[in-house]
Amino acid sequence: MRTSRPLTPSRRGVLAAGGAVGIGAFLAACGGGGGKGSGAAGGTWSFTDDRKKKVTLDHTPQRIVAFTGTAAALHDFGADTRLVGVFGPTKLTNGKPDPQAGGLDVDDVTIIGNAYGQFSVEKYAGLRPDLLITNMYEPGALWFVPDDRKDKINQLAPSIALTSSRTPLVKIIERYAELAGALGADLKAKRVTDAKARFEKASAALRAAAKANPVKVLACSGSADLFYASNPGINADLMYYKSLGVDVIVPDHLDKGGYFESLSWENADKYRADVLLLDNRTATLQPKDLASKPSWSQLPAVKADQITPWSSEPRFSYAGATPLIEQLTKAIRDAKKVR
Repeated sequence: MRTSRPLTPSRRGVLAAGGAVGIGAFLAACGGGGGKGSGAAGGTWSFTDDRKKKVTLDHTPQRIVAFTGTAAALHDFGADTRLVGVFGPTKLTNGKPDPQAGGLDVDDVTIIGNAYGQFSVEKYAGLRPDLLITNMYEPGALWFVPDDRKDKINQLAPSIALTSSRTPLVKIIERYAELAGALGADLKAKRVTDAKARFEKASAALRAAAKANPVKVLACSGSADLFYASNPGINADLMYYKSLGVDVIVPDHLDKGGYFESLSWENADKYRADVLLLDNRTATLQPKDLASKPSWSQLPAVKADQITPWSSEPRFSYAGATPLIEQLTKAIRDAKKVR
C-alpha cells in the first residue's frame, strides 16, 4: 500500500491510484495530541487521541480492529491481545506478511481489507468491534478508512487516531506507548525496555555516523511517470534523522501538502545525493523496476550502488524503528561522496 497518485493532492488520493510517494505523501498531518488513557478490566476506560477526541467505554476494549501498521506497533508494546482484525497491507501475494505487519501473526487475525479501498464493512461488523485504531496523516482523517463508508464504520464502534507525521518519530512512538499502556500493556516488561535501550543506542550511533561522514541523503520514491523527493520537514522518521544530524535534502519546490516534490524522470537528477533512501513499500517501484529508466541509472548514488531501502511508513514502536535507524547508519558509514 504505500502511497498513491491522487485526483486531488492528498496522500489518500495517492493511495487510491497505487502510485509511489514517500511516507510523506501528500497528507496534511495532524499535530500531536497529549491525551491520557485510563481504565481497568471491568471499569470505565477512556483515552484522548490526537484529534483531541476522548473515547470513553464502560470497559477496557476487548475486541479491537486496527490498521495493520498500528496493530504491529501495539504488538511490539505487548498490547495486541485483544486484537481481532486488521485492515491495510497485511499479506503479500505469496501469502507472507507484508513488512508493515511487523511481528503480527497475520494468520491469527481477520483481514477486512488488504489494500486501500478494500475495507469490508460487513466483515468489520461481523467482528463485533468495540474500538477501531488507526494512524492519521490528515487532520481528522482515519488512515485506510474509506470516506465513502466512514459513516457506517463510525456507527459500529468508536475510533482512536494517532498522528503519523509533522511530529518527530520518537514523539509518535511515545504516544503509541501511552496508548499501549492504557490498553493494559506492561511498559516495564523486558521486551519493551530492551527495545527502547536498543533504539537509544542506535540513535546515538546514527548521530555519530552522520557527524563522521556528512554525506547528503535524499529520501525518494519512484513511480512509472514521476520521481518523488520527500520532505524531511513533515515525514516523522526523516524529521528525527535530521535532528540527529543526518543531512537529508529538503526539496525546494514542494507540491501542495508539503510532503514531497514530484519530478518528471527527465529532472530526477535535480538533487544530487550521495545516498538514496528509496521507498520500499509494495506499491512503489524498486531498483529492478527502475533499471530501465536511463535517468535513474545515471544518478550518482545509483552508479555508486548507494541505495538503501526506506520504510516510508515506519512502525511506530522502538522495536519497529530501530532496525531502520541501524540500516541507515550502516549506509551512511559505508557511503562515499559522489557529487
